[in-house]
Amino acid sequence: MKPVRLPAAATNALPRWMLLSLCMLYILPGLIRRDPWKTQDDASGFGIMWTMAHGTLNDWLWPHIVGLPMPDKGPLAYWIGALCIKLFGPLLGDDLAARISTIGFFLLGCIAVWYTTYLLGRRPETQPLKLAFGGQPEPRDYGRTLADGALLIYLGCLGLLLHSHSTSAEALQVSLVATAMYAAVRLFDSQSLRHAAWLGAVFGLLVLTRGWVFPLAAWTGLLVLACLGNSRLIMRLCAVTLPVAVLVAATWILACRIERPFNSSPFDAWMVWNYRQISLPSLESLHYLLKYGIWFAWPAWPFAGWAIYAWRRQYKAWHITLPLTFLVSAVVVALVNPHPEEGMLLAMLPPLAMLAAFGLPTMKRGAINAVDWFSVMTLSFTSAFVWLAWIAKQTGWPGWLARNALKLVPGFKPEFNLIACLIATVATIGWLALVQWRISRRPSVLWRAVVLSSGGVILCWVLLMTLWLPWINYYKSYEGVARRIGENIVPAKHCVDSNVGPAQRASFAYFGGVPFAGFNDAQCDYLLLQDNRNGATDNPAETDPGKGKWKLLWEGRRPSDRDERYRLYQRIH
Repeated sequence: MKPVRLPAAATNALPRWMLLSLCMLYILPGLIRRDPWKTQDDASGFGIMWTMAHGTLNDWLWPHIVGLPMPDKGPLAYWIGALCIKLFGPLLGDDLAARISTIGFFLLGCIAVWYTTYLLGRRPETQPLKLAFGGQPEPRDYGRTLADGALLIYLGCLGLLLHSHSTSAEALQVSLVATAMYAAVRLFDSQSLRHAAWLGAVFGLLVLTRGWVFPLAAWTGLLVLACLGNSRLIMRLCAVTLPVAVLVAATWILACRIERPFNSSPFDAWMVWNYRQISLPSLESLHYLLKYGIWFAWPAWPFAGWAIYAWRRQYKAWHITLPLTFLVSAVVVALVNPHPEEGMLLAMLPPLAMLAAFGLPTMKRGAINAVDWFSVMTLSFTSAFVWLAWIAKQTGWPGWLARNALKLVPGFKPEFNLIACLIATVATIGWLALVQWRISRRPSVLWRAVVLSSGGVILCWVLLMTLWLPWINYYKSYEGVARRIGENIVPAKHCVDSNVGPAQRASFAYFGGVPFAGFNDAQCDYLLLQDNRNGATDNPAETDPGKGKWKLLWEGRRPSDRDERYRLYQRIH
């Protein structure tokens, strides 16, 4: 028997304009008025896009940051970002133009999550039991309400916040996973050649975005699912989906083989990076998955777990098996990865959000209220702390909080921004109105269980990206030190050799105009070294460039970083 018994009143959908407003309120803060950050591959991803946009065909085929090879993952996200820089850079500035691609990636993921859940929610096996006197929801209304809930859950996932706002391959990967799920639903419904080719094209784009490990795992999972009783689907997946995926992914490889950018090819290094993602499952990977997955996928995983349990007797229903196939594929990829990282957890979020939506109709009122109160208490406390810390930085009261906040960013001078303050105030008032509506009206709609979670996450992010943005920029950006380094380099045809990392290299080149050595530069007149405050690096020889050969021009660090130290040398001729 189906576990859902629901009246039509519980399926009132959110207006489309409200969904779009929530999505834009989520994605726009954190993209405007901020520098590329050193975390979450943001600065390094922007560096690849910026290098491509101002380079030649070789730079587009071989991803690199002004001479530093970056063949890992794949070039697709950087191609799109570089294209946005070419189109909008002269008008908006290169860093903001690159983030237009991020907005597109995010909206693609939201649309795919909504429509995939909508298609699954309309299926006959998904519908609630018919009531004795009628009044059950129509399949279309039921599907829309479930889709609204899935999107709200997706927006509320904590792990999506930073990655969806970064200029990185991960921002595109999570959206393409949701798109692949949409294509898979279409294929399993129609079993047509067109949808099989569409799914293969999306898998090929995933390969070009972040390697072939997850697409291969997802394709294998779908093949196993098809083997449970549909030979026609097996043929579609093997004869159409897989060849199309290989063909799409091979376009970059073939272009590199033909063009030979910089007289070489990134294929070997890219394949090595993919192979390094595969090993035997380990306790370290399991520990990482459990430790970080709990908060990374909150609040989706409790609802998703309940959905799997509630629908256990309908274990062949596609609204459970299809998302579960993608979820299991993502979990397996995370377990076999010997180098745990947050990026590998992102593929779990779209299937978890969809599964969680189908858990909403079966949740008990007490469980829903518990999630609501947890969201209200936790997110309200977090937003209150953000306001209090901002007041402390502006006024110096309370003193202990102001001292601790400013201690992290020596030299930072708080400035009052009226527009940012007004936006934060309006967002806070909206949150209070939402809480009051939820508590006083006690609506029966399905998405009531997650509206506070997603609304609270959006509020905290808006507050951070308005009230705290100057402070975070000062702490995370390399703009200041990059400009000081650039001022000490003679504006001539000289190159700079260096051991700095990808994020620093991208920031120094963009903000300071530092002409780093390229693929073909043999000897440079400048040397930029990075070490810690004790003068240690991974390679001790890098701390001493050679006495009598180099002259120290500048030495410094970021005020907010007590460990990193930079020294600029000029060759003595």
